[in-house]
Amino acid sequence: MKILIDMNLSPKFADFMIKKGIDAVHWTEIGEPDAKDTELMEYACKNGYIIMTCDLDFNILLAIAHSIKPSVIQLRAHRIRAEQDGDWIAAAIIQNAEALEKGAILSADTKKYRLRLLPL
Repeated sequence: MKILIDMNLSPKFADFMIKKGIDAVHWTEIGEPDAKDTELMEYACKNGYIIMTCDLDFNILLAIAHSIKPSVIQLRAHRIRAEQDGDWIAAAIIQNAEALEKGAILSADTKKYRLRLLPL
């Protein structure tokens, strides 16, 4: 499983996920900071990544396209930090790895998460 961290999250998330045994990269290492969400989605699809973001646009784009890829990890907590919140995020990702590999949206806040299989 490979995670592509969106611009709206700190690059520290990539480092944290790697320490948890999850292959991760921040978008700044791959593309332009002002890239459109569709560009991230295309890259993720072509290269087998799951997108981690705080942005709701990815869910909307998946719903409109009735697509099953890329999977999205939607973090819904305000002021989320890798150091503070990374453990529960990594646990939710690992617990739902099979569904995320097939196509899903994992929406998580600081207390719970919800998994929805794609397409929406």
